Amino acid sequence: MPTSAPPNDGRRDFDFYLGRWQVRNRRLKERFVGSDDWEEYAATDESKPILGGLGSIDDYRTDHFGGDFRGMAIRFFNPQTRLWSAYWSTNRSGTLDPPVVGGFKDGIGTFFGYDKDGDRPVYVRCLWSEITAAHVKWEQAFSIDQGKTWETNLVMDMTRLA
Repeated sequence: MPTSAPPNDGRRDFDFYLGRWQVRNRRLKERFVGSDDWEEYAATDESKPILGGLGSIDDYRTDHFGGDFRGMAIRFFNPQTRLWSAYWSTNRSGTLDPPVVGGFKDGIGTFFGYDKDGDRPVYVRCLWSEITAAHVKWEQAFSIDQGKTWETNLVMDMTRLA
């Protein structure tokens, strides 16, 4: 008996990212001080499907930040709301950060959430763009005025590894 493909309701939106990636990171050194001083560093990331395609998990690695830094992104798709929730954790914190929630429209993924930058509450925006089979761009920005203005503080350019 043939199996039917899952509905095209957004649950396959992160399939483009499954696999291994070389990551070029640009991170703003100081936030909310008008700085344009960025640090750059390399990383790798590997994304695998979980929950029969209703999620994915990433293994992020870099020698930056004092060596052997590991991060994990975990994403879940909610078929009822048709939205994705993405969480982040590291081998330094051991806890899940609050999620960013959103989805894709016209080839761009837009996700929002609330978190803290140190002790300061921030509104978070993450964007997935420039998506091709071999490349993707991810950006994180924070707002301290509920989204009236944004400061981009992390940009990741990923290139697919064989």
